[in-house]
Amino acid sequence: MENYFLKWILTFCMFCTVSGEGCSLELKPSRVVVGFGEAVSVSCEASRPVRVLGWESAIGAAHTQQDRAVQWKVESLIDWIEEPICYGVFFTAPRQCEEKLNLILYKTPDSVTISSANHTGPMLEGKEYQLLCDVQNIAPVQYLTLRWYRGQTEVYNHSFSDLTPASPVQVSSILLITPTKADNGAQYKCVAQLDLGPEGPQPPPSVTSEPLNVSVHYPPSFLSPEAETLDIGVGDEITLNCTATGSPSPVYSWQSSDPKEKMEDQPVFTSSSLLPGTYTCISSNKIGKKSVRASSLSARPSHRKKGIALHF
Repeated sequence: MENYFLKWILTFCMFCTVSGEGCSLELKPSRVVVGFGEAVSVSCEASRPVRVLGWESAIGAAHTQQDRAVQWKVESLIDWIEEPICYGVFFTAPRQCEEKLNLILYKTPDSVTISSANHTGPMLEGKEYQLLCDVQNIAPVQYLTLRWYRGQTEVYNHSFSDLTPASPVQVSSILLITPTKADNGAQYKCVAQLDLGPEGPQPPPSVTSEPLNVSVHYPPSFLSPEAETLDIGVGDEITLNCTATGSPSPVYSWQSSDPKEKMEDQPVFTSSSLLPGTYTCISSNKIGKKSVRASSLSARPSHRKKGIALHF
């Protein structure tokens, strides 16, 4: 009998429903942010005498004909399409009004991973590459911001506010980089952050990928690549240093205009009997090679007491 009476009242008043500012109902709280599987409880209160006050919902539906407050309560919320509505049927106009609960059900991602798209192994200096960040099973995606970091510095962020699904989805983001030798050994990572507003958890929940270590190959480079001319005294100890930076690590070779001069394949060459002529250092790796030369003009009597160190 009670259910029949309730249905009759709702049918009679269906053409005079009011919502929003003119409604005599207040939801406490009016906006709810709840994690997947967590409990939730919201009170609906009427500001004037009411015939029937209740919640219309797929789960947790409730009503009362005596009180001015009724609660919508769920022990474990797992329904992604839940849209609870509080309704009231009153003795005076407006006879019926309703308030829809602003409900945000969220879920942090199962995983956040970063990889180099369509590429394996070391990168080449000056070439463009794509880094890919994949986010698995996150909701609602419109509150997601993907933040890209190089080391501790944020270099890019990607929002998804134009998407609308409420249930968990998979999304991805691409970062374009053109590495230099300064990027060799750099770490990149991406952070999936749900910005759910002041009613949501603070700080906003986030999941960070494992870092991606970038290896960059680049050709050798000398610290001072200009050619040098030496004024050598007889008996002077001369040190030629052509150490270069490069990735992979460079190998070295020396060439001399004097075929009798024996020079080891090392970046540093020391001699106290250097003859006039040209000495060329070649530094190479699989990316490229560079060379630099020193020329000695003459061998004259020496007045120096210390050796000469020359850095190319």
